[in-house]
Amino acid sequence: MAKSTAEHRALLDQIQQIAEGIGATFAPFCEVVVHDLLDPEHAIVSIHNNLSGREVGAPATELGLARISDPEYPQLIANYANHFADGRQTKSTSIGIKDAHGKYIAALCMNVDLTLFRGLQNVLGQFSRVEGAPLQESLDPTGANEIRERIDQFAARLATTPHALKSEDRRALIRELKESGCMEIRHAMAIVARHLGVSRATAYNDAK
Repeated sequence: MAKSTAEHRALLDQIQQIAEGIGATFAPFCEVVVHDLLDPEHAIVSIHNNLSGREVGAPATELGLARISDPEYPQLIANYANHFADGRQTKSTSIGIKDAHGKYIAALCMNVDLTLFRGLQNVLGQFSRVEGAPLQESLDPTGANEIRERIDQFAARLATTPHALKSEDRRALIRELKESGCMEIRHAMAIVARHLGVSRATAYNDAK
C-alpha cells in the first residue's frame, strides 16, 4: 500500500462528498462507488445506493488495477456496458482522480441498473399502447390549428413569442383574428387564451 498523504486524504474526502450528492440525486437507479487506488486490496471506501452487493473494503476492479499500473490509462470512461455479479446489465462511468504528480490515487464510479429502466419502459409501453383500428376523431376543435398558426405568425413578425406579447399587441392580434374570421371558430377565445398563456378573462378584455 502506498503512503497516504494529506492531499490524498483531502481529495478522497471531497470525492466522497460528490459521490453522496450524485447518489442522492439519482437514487435508487445509480450506484456510486469511491475507490482508494492507493489501497487496491481494500479499495472501496464508500458505496451509495448499493446495487452490486459489494462491501466497503472490497478490492479494486480490473479497471482500477489498470489505472494503478498505467498513469496514461484514460481518466474518463463513460457509458460503457457492464454487469453486476448476478448478471444484471448496467451502464457504467468511471472517473480516475490523479494527484498533483499525475498519479492515479482514486476513482469515482457510477453504475446504472438498466433492468430498472427496462422495467419502467415496459410499463410505459403497456400504458401508452392503443388498440383497434384508428378512428377519425380529434379532440381539438376544427380550425384550432389555424388560430395557433396565425398567432405564431403575428408574434414572429414582432420577433417575439405568443407568451411574450404585450397587451396592446394582443389587442392588435385579436383584431386581425376577427377580420380573418378565425374568431368564429368554436371555442376560439379559449384557444387564443391558451396559446397566449393568459386567462380567458384577459383575452376577452383584450378583445373589447
